Amino acid sequence: MQPRPLVRAASLKGYQEIARASGLDPVRMMADAGLDPSALDEPDLMIPAYRVSRLLEESATRSGVESFGLRMAETRHLSNLGPVGMVIRDQPTLRDSLTVLIRYHAALNGALAVTIEESAGVVVIREDVLVGDDIEVRQATELAIGVLLRLMRQVLGAAWHPRRVCFMHAAPRDTRTHVRVFGACVEFKHDFNGIVCSGDELDTVNPSADLAMARYAERLLDVALPTLSATKVNEVRRTVLLLLPSGRCSIEQVANHLGVVCRTVQRHLAGHGLSFSEVVNAQRLELSTRYVKHSARPLNEVAALLGFGASSGFSRWYQSQFGCSPSQSRAEARSKLPRAEPGQR
Repeated sequence: MQPRPLVRAASLKGYQEIARASGLDPVRMMADAGLDPSALDEPDLMIPAYRVSRLLEESATRSGVESFGLRMAETRHLSNLGPVGMVIRDQPTLRDSLTVLIRYHAALNGALAVTIEESAGVVVIREDVLVGDDIEVRQATELAIGVLLRLMRQVLGAAWHPRRVCFMHAAPRDTRTHVRVFGACVEFKHDFNGIVCSGDELDTVNPSADLAMARYAERLLDVALPTLSATKVNEVRRTVLLLLPSGRCSIEQVANHLGVVCRTVQRHLAGHGLSFSEVVNAQRLELSTRYVKHSARPLNEVAALLGFGASSGFSRWYQSQFGCSPSQSRAEARSKLPRAEPGQR
């Protein structure tokens, strides 16, 4: 069984203020989600990511504020990332800052998978939240991408807008907060979650970079976080997530992507009691639950996103895992949704 991912308690920065402004009692909400409210006073404390996602989703539901996570993102600064934020701040270019974020993101949020894809001068920065449970992650995803945008604007300027900001989930009823934060380029029901920009923008020079300070901070961080170099499970998970839709998610492809041999991948996973097939299956289980139960995405598209060459193969796998077909599972999930009152849309 894969270990449950953890996230720094600093991920809840701004929660109390947004909750109160939305008519909620933050202490009661955190307790109901299984989180100790005192964690807000310990930003470096690692807490279960699935409970944070549950808290954000329940807060959005009870308050009726669909942009709850995004509003939290508006309160963020690089300092909220702790020592990693210092290293990011002093990198020579935005590309270097994002490379540092990917390198150390496991110390900030073990549930966050960040990948950068570049082709013909166009860059796609994907962010996916994987908490390992049947829990909606809409709010956590919008929070993560909102924070990423703020990081990029540290270098590119507060008025900068990306080419596109993409979300896999459907649009909220009220998109004003999203347009205010991201601009008119925000899109929903997309194939991925992330930000699209140009390669030239990634290579923008950071005028406030302090290379000596960055190197010094990285050395301190590497000493303080020795497990990052020893634990590669999150890197394997992130690479599996990237390669699944291509249909090329073999251990050979993952090892090649990470620049190691297959036995190295196997050794890292075995150290956590895992096999490669278990990691792939766990990713498929979480993503299939999300796409089948919590989206209207066509099932043949879901099959492709999970790396199945044909819908029939996906259906057989889903039946073996859940004891029913994807269509039956989706119908059951929809039957449990609250019915709209007469006169409501």
